[in-house]
Amino acid sequence: MGKGILILSNHFITLYNFRKELIKRLNDEGHEVYISMPKSDDNKFFKDIGCKIIETPVDRRGINPVRDVGLIMTYLRIMKEVKPDIVFSYTIKPNIYGSIASNITKNKQINNITGTGGTFLKRNFVSEVAKFLYKMSIKKSYKVFFQNRGDKDLFVKNNMVKDNYAMLPGSGVNLEQFRVSNLPSDEETNFIFMGRVMALKGIDQYLETAKVVKESYPNTNFYIAGFIEEEMYKPIIDEYDSKGIIKYIGFQRDIKSWIEKCHCTIIPSYGGEGVPNVLLESAAMGRVCIASKINGSKDAIEDGVTGYLFETGSSDDLTDKVKEFLSLSFDDKVNMGLAGRSKVEKEFDRQIVIEKYLVEIIN
Repeated sequence: MGKGILILSNHFITLYNFRKELIKRLNDEGHEVYISMPKSDDNKFFKDIGCKIIETPVDRRGINPVRDVGLIMTYLRIMKEVKPDIVFSYTIKPNIYGSIASNITKNKQINNITGTGGTFLKRNFVSEVAKFLYKMSIKKSYKVFFQNRGDKDLFVKNNMVKDNYAMLPGSGVNLEQFRVSNLPSDEETNFIFMGRVMALKGIDQYLETAKVVKESYPNTNFYIAGFIEEEMYKPIIDEYDSKGIIKYIGFQRDIKSWIEKCHCTIIPSYGGEGVPNVLLESAAMGRVCIASKINGSKDAIEDGVTGYLFETGSSDDLTDKVKEFLSLSFDDKVNMGLAGRSKVEKEFDRQIVIEKYLVEIIN
């Protein structure tokens, strides 16, 4: 007998990139899937595979319970109308405000902590408000999925969850979609940063490393793929690009073709990630990854085996790791990349994530 499933999301693109296989499977198995997410022309994709779309505006910036009370009211109305058997939610606002609503309507809700963004990197008013909101919301949820051990430990220590949690291997990676591809020849060595251009994502360290490495290794290219989130970086990126230190390629929908062109993916983030998907996708394609020692990246990379971990915030250490990678023979680069593929096959197959969700639906 099919169940009624309500999915709360804040954006089409993350749902499409990381959950489409799960949603397709739910439809194929005869469940009635409702998706609450902001309006977008792309929403048609999920409509076409059989989902019912409930267009819901979600302000993705900042947590403000006074301003966001409208979202709680909207979720309450949706739950009363849809009467779902189970609610799935992703990202901070759908998790918190969806859980507040489902606690009132007595719906069974499963949250997925896809990372905490910058919320808990510093202790301040915002982090205290977020702690309070998590305590009054997801603590009463049926189940809370965490994507890395660090986030789980933080929530347990701060009493934001009870014993209602379980672990997931990030969002997993589609191993069919992201297959091993041959490493390009190393006449030139290509590095890529994929993510929003902002301080929190470690863009300063990437730029500094590119500048230093290019001086000693002119046959290297440093690509940047992603929106410029913080305006102050626009002139800096323009300057570095015009000097040939980096190549800014903007937001790319087809990131797979860019991973293919590159030898190594660099994620210098300061934290707040779940398990960075670009690390899993790059490793699945046989690419070496270099990342800062943050929760999530530490789960995805085996230091010195599948890639390198560097001290968070240290341009010098990132530069050393990039030089270490450059000093490897071509065969060693290939083998390191294949070790990464082997790790994601064993630990991060998206099918593992899908099966964990299906178990919850049956229960």
